[in-house]
Amino acid sequence: MSVEHGTKRPFGKKPKDYIDAEDRPGLAARQCATRLLGAVIEKHTSLDGLTDNHNGHPQYMELEDRDRSLVRAILGAALRNRGTIETAIGQMIDRPLPENAVALKHLLHVAAAQILYLDIPDRAAVDLAVTAANNDPRNRRFASMVNAVLRRLSREKDTFKAGASNVPEWFEETLISAYGKDKAKAILDIQAKEPPIDLTVKGDPAEWAEKLGGIALPTGSVRLGTVEGSLTELPGFTDGDWWVQDTAASLPAKLFGDIKGQRVADLCAAPGGKTAQLAHAGANVTALDLSANRLKRLRGNLERLGLVAETVEANLSAYNPAEPFDAILLDAPCSSTGTVRRHPDVPWTKTPEDVRKLANLQARLLDHAVTIVRPGGIVVFSNCSLDPLEGETVSRDLLAKNPAIELVPVTKDEVGGLAELITAEGFVRSTPADLPNENPALSGMDGFFAARFRRKY
Repeated sequence: MSVEHGTKRPFGKKPKDYIDAEDRPGLAARQCATRLLGAVIEKHTSLDGLTDNHNGHPQYMELEDRDRSLVRAILGAALRNRGTIETAIGQMIDRPLPENAVALKHLLHVAAAQILYLDIPDRAAVDLAVTAANNDPRNRRFASMVNAVLRRLSREKDTFKAGASNVPEWFEETLISAYGKDKAKAILDIQAKEPPIDLTVKGDPAEWAEKLGGIALPTGSVRLGTVEGSLTELPGFTDGDWWVQDTAASLPAKLFGDIKGQRVADLCAAPGGKTAQLAHAGANVTALDLSANRLKRLRGNLERLGLVAETVEANLSAYNPAEPFDAILLDAPCSSTGTVRRHPDVPWTKTPEDVRKLANLQARLLDHAVTIVRPGGIVVFSNCSLDPLEGETVSRDLLAKNPAIELVPVTKDEVGGLAELITAEGFVRSTPADLPNENPALSGMDGFFAARFRRKY
């Protein structure tokens, strides 16, 4: 672990046991992880935003790259296994922690995540947690308790690696209602594991899988397990031969068939994985997004890949092109509950009310999207939510209220022969429990929904 720099000292006289983070390797990373965990749980702040390498939380931005990686690993483990950690800590203490001791709870969760789930020496996790407690006026009086609880947890940790639900009750109930208890359990089990890395490649997937030490998936993606070092150091990155994209996220753009030479709009396009797919397929792509910063990132990604698309900064609800498009992809804003394996903060930063609001937004955007495609043109609607309210319900409502729109059912051959991804109605519905593999590190996929429509007139 590296020594962090730039950590500010408190004003006034320092307590006797206070240790500057710059004098204790690894301390600043643990303090940062504790602060960010609190932001996720208490303020429902997106973990992606907090750990953005350009505009992240100031405490995170002060860390060196290695310690940023450590913070992300700690938070991933703490959020994926929150219920188990809560149960383990509860069994280590004689009485419940004070209700207002939220900073203490976050500190204990950060330390417990290291002890139970990360390849970090237990002694380092315990000692740094005690030091962090002594450095925090809110936790200082609990330092001896932190030491006792964590040392006992270290001795008895094999007892606490399973059991409690690791997601909020509302999230688990939603899964059970939509998929049944068995499928819901399978989804939650796989979401608790680190996800693989999927790549969309320009060339032959089998050749790239061999070159990169991965496997070729039936959907056409290349899947990698653990990657040593940075992805940017792998063959083909600099040459723009591939980009990172979950295999489920790659499916919607494949539902247009041959689109070479067609005018295709990718609405809500950033960061641009689907834009890249459409451009690589030979379409004349217009990529639209509300955010200038996200479009800047999209343009940077396309430049690396050697692909071209027109970019438009606009609010989709008010966007009316000079002439209708031949085809449209609307990958709509959603609750992202299908990506919990990659974004374990989602169940803790979203609520059922968020899901309802987003479903209403999707319906409005889809209503508008079908008006800017030509008669006979195709519209693919997709999102990465597991909640049918955001997928199946929005699509059925569109068909019920708009006689100009008809469903074009998706076939299993269009999704790599994976018949289990096709619903009885002809929608695409994937879950993290789909695409199993004997190796858990190579198993699963994001939860995704897609529906294909044609405008009749």
